Amino acid sequence: MSDSHPSELLIRQRLSVLTRTLPSARSGDAEAIHQARVATRRVRAALPLVTRGSKGRKLRKAVSRLTRALGGVREIDVALLNLGELASDASVPTEGIDLLLTILQEERQRLFAELAERIDGVNLDRLQRKALAAAQDYVDAHRRSRSDPKRLKAVIKQSIRRAFALQAAVENAGGIYLPDRLHRVRIAVKKLRYILEIARELSRSRASARIRLLKSVQELLGRMHDLEMLIMRIRTLQGSDRAPTLKVSADLDRLVRRLEMECRQLHVRYMGFKPKLLELCDYVTSANDRRSASAA
Repeated sequence: MSDSHPSELLIRQRLSVLTRTLPSARSGDAEAIHQARVATRRVRAALPLVTRGSKGRKLRKAVSRLTRALGGVREIDVALLNLGELASDASVPTEGIDLLLTILQEERQRLFAELAERIDGVNLDRLQRKALAAAQDYVDAHRRSRSDPKRLKAVIKQSIRRAFALQAAVENAGGIYLPDRLHRVRIAVKKLRYILEIARELSRSRASARIRLLKSVQELLGRMHDLEMLIMRIRTLQGSDRAPTLKVSADLDRLVRRLEMECRQLHVRYMGFKPKLLELCDYVTSANDRRSASAA
């Protein structure tokens, strides 16, 4: 494996994780579903580097469908986990939480049935063969270059574009708690993180501080987003035909206020990361200047 070309190794590693986690995801394991979902995103980020044309689009589309199916179940699993944590707090009313748990478990059963059908419809061996064949075609065309400078240059350019996108999202979010804008920051953080991981592997670098920063911010904003989704589910329940009694509805209002308070506390922490995020964006967007100076 150590003798593999960087581009080939990139695809092999990501497909290996997906192959390893998907069977457990098919059996319903919540952690495996999460790991498989992340693996599909990493595969999707790497495929454009070694595939072109209709074949590449078909591969990315197949993996994207799997990502969406895994994502629906993953969102329910996170909501169930958060509700389980709240249920252990004696100060939180349990009747509303029990109703939410029942509804979420019913929804998970439905979404998992769809996920199982989607996984059963995926020919993973065929997907691997096609992706690795595409990677091998690229390797054959660039066999002389072990460091893959052409591909690394393309990844750096993509990193710069994503850094500019993150910078714009951060500035657009401002300093006020606006969930939709912060959600766009989270997506931009995630996209930049995945492309920087690819850049690190292609360059065979061990530098990881910036990736760790992006991972921390992604997790923080992800927690915030998960709580916002739970708040939305509670509000939907209160306005649905399964609406609880006035007492339970009032208890759910208390739960919403509790979740909103945590979201604002997370936002304060995010604001502490904001200068570091912008500094990271400046560093990435100046990559071409550094490469030119090094060449000179």
